[in-house]
Amino acid sequence: MSEIVYDALVIGSGAAGSFAVKELTAQGLSVLLLEAGPAVGPRDFDPARKKAPASSINIWERARATIKGQPIQARAAFFTERFSHFFVNDRKNPYTTPKGEPFLWIRGRQGGGRLHSFGRVLLRWTDDDFKIRSRSGKGVDWPVSYDELTPFYDEVETYLGLYGNKDDAPTLPDGIYAKPASLTPAEQIFKQAVESRWPERRVVSWRYIAPDAERMPRPLKDAKATGRLTVRYDAVVRRITIDEKSGRATGAEFIDRNTGEVSTASAAMMVLSASPIESVRLLLNSASAQHPDGLGNSSGLLGRYFMDQLPCLAFGSFSKAKGWAVDESAPADPFYNPSGGIFIPRFSEGDAARGDFDYQGSVGRAPVSGDTDARLAFFGFGRMLPYADNRITLDVRRKDAWNIPVPHIRCVMQAEEQALLRRQEETLIAMVREVGGELEFIGSPTGLKEMGKGAFPDADAFSRFMFRTWFRKTMCMGAAIHETGGARMGESPEASVLNPYNQVWDAPNLIVTDASAFPGSGIAGTTLTVMALTIRACRNLVDRYRAGQL
Repeated sequence: MSEIVYDALVIGSGAAGSFAVKELTAQGLSVLLLEAGPAVGPRDFDPARKKAPASSINIWERARATIKGQPIQARAAFFTERFSHFFVNDRKNPYTTPKGEPFLWIRGRQGGGRLHSFGRVLLRWTDDDFKIRSRSGKGVDWPVSYDELTPFYDEVETYLGLYGNKDDAPTLPDGIYAKPASLTPAEQIFKQAVESRWPERRVVSWRYIAPDAERMPRPLKDAKATGRLTVRYDAVVRRITIDEKSGRATGAEFIDRNTGEVSTASAAMMVLSASPIESVRLLLNSASAQHPDGLGNSSGLLGRYFMDQLPCLAFGSFSKAKGWAVDESAPADPFYNPSGGIFIPRFSEGDAARGDFDYQGSVGRAPVSGDTDARLAFFGFGRMLPYADNRITLDVRRKDAWNIPVPHIRCVMQAEEQALLRRQEETLIAMVREVGGELEFIGSPTGLKEMGKGAFPDADAFSRFMFRTWFRKTMCMGAAIHETGGARMGESPEASVLNPYNQVWDAPNLIVTDASAFPGSGIAGTTLTVMALTIRACRNLVDRYRAGQL
């Protein structure tokens, strides 16, 4: 057993974990970071991996990844072989779902987590998300408001140096941007067409960060530079250890990913930030005499109210613009493609088609000849309400490569989501057509709808056949990769797992700061809100620790 007792122990090094170690080390604490995967470095970002796909449908890349052990990961909507090493091996990391109710769990285990493979778009949420119950009568209000999170949003954006613009969009708060973000000529035409036709709809640029030039997330790099951070890679945490008398968390028991050796680590405080499903799984697997149903489960709600956003994917063309253009807002990266695109936030209240959904996409960024209609692509995200029977449990009949019970994931749309998703798709189809675009397909968990020339009209017949065959497995729940809930925050221990500052009610020296803490799904990306909540929660935890209140 380790003789070192750290001030804090952090599990997971992605969006939440990297900001946790930055904040805790900046406060002068000694911190141990446990990351289940390997460290990454320049070798993992070899420009030679950046190859043009063999066709518009990268069917062969997905097939090769499937053969190598990534049949789930290869179904991610924008999967490419270039990033395959930033996704887990599904054979070693299995999970189960109810029969006929699939869920796509896209995950990465390495230093920096999914920060190496996500779209790098960072958007603020609003009180339409945080106070949804008060405003719509649906879902549940968060124990935190937009005004309370604003200074933390400001801090994260300032620190990371976002590309973006002041758009004054009523339903998407402006942030703090270091550099402007550009739209392609085709996107500018599309924006003008939409906003002149529907004054309550806005088309804005992405708000995003550029790739880290040093290939390590900046907060993780800055934490290491303090000399107060110890990182243990390849450390698969099996359970959180508990003090038999107090019921408080004392540390973690973990397995070396490569050798199977079991070790323990001790700390006065703990931050769990392993991603929603993984964090809930770990809490459930940390059952003890004091916490017989799992750590933090005295309410019986641990694992419940799990959500993802409602996904829909659409491709087509835009006849009002020809060709394509390269966005040079950010410096070119030898490994990553250029970032950027358009975002259509929740419509303003005067729009009859307003709903809890938004669209992220691009127009005129895909290479085509100069006399060809510009290509367009959209991914829609819709709100999912929290339901108690959508939940994470342990499947004790099946174990992963380290003999840990795997999660059993149930995430199923109800009538409310089915209706919202239909409206989300119908609204996008009508909007694109009205401004001179033509969709070739739109698809979601409800199925694939082809129009005009059909999906990928220039692809070979076999690839098109495989696309249609695999589509339902690709565009099912989980495809949004914005999963939330399972250890939600709340005002009382009877109705939640965490208090308003992300502390586990049953073990207040433990905080959970990834999106498992979210009481609602929202409709925009979760990453910026995760980062903001993590800073807020860590500061509160340290303040209470120093005041002797833990």
